[in-house]
Amino acid sequence: MEKVRSALRQIPMNLISYSEYVQICVDVCLNQEQGVKFAKMLDEFGNVIVLGNVVFFRPEQVAKSMEKIISTSTATSNDPRRNELEQMEKQKVEIDRKAQQQVQGELCCRLGFTVLQILGLMSLTWELGWNVMEPICFFLSSLHFVLAYAFFLRTSKEPSFEGYFQRRAFPK
Repeated sequence: MEKVRSALRQIPMNLISYSEYVQICVDVCLNQEQGVKFAKMLDEFGNVIVLGNVVFFRPEQVAKSMEKIISTSTATSNDPRRNELEQMEKQKVEIDRKAQQQVQGELCCRLGFTVLQILGLMSLTWELGWNVMEPICFFLSSLHFVLAYAFFLRTSKEPSFEGYFQRRAFPK
C-alpha cells in the first residue's frame, strides 16, 4: 500500500483519469486484482478523491479550494448583496401582487362575458325558437370544451379557474 502511495506522490499532476490511476496501482502491485483493490482502498481511506472518471491525488488541496469557495460565497450581515437581495424580494412581492390583481381582473371580465353570452343566447332562444338555437348552443358549448382541452394540453394544468389563475399569475 505504501508503495502505491509513494508512486502516486511522485506524479506531478494533481489529477488524472480513473483508468490511468488504476493502471498505476496495477503496475506497482504487479497484480491486476490487487491493484484494483488498492485503488478502491485508497479512495475509501481518503488518500485520493475519485469523482466520476477523475482522480484527485491531493485531497487537502481540494478541501482548501472548497473551503475558500464556500467562505467567499457566504454573505455576512453587512454584505451589500444581502441588501440587494432584500430589495429584489420586495420587488418580487409587489410584482406578484400586481400579477394577481391583473389575473383577477381578467377572470371578472370573462365572467361578465359569459353572463352576457348566456343572456344573449336566452333572448335569441325566445325570439328564434329552440330548434334554431339548439345547434348553435351545442357548437358553442363544444368550442368551450375544445378551448379548455387545449389549455390542458398546453399547460398540463386542469382547466379550472384556479388552474387558469395559477398559469396566468405565476407562469413557469
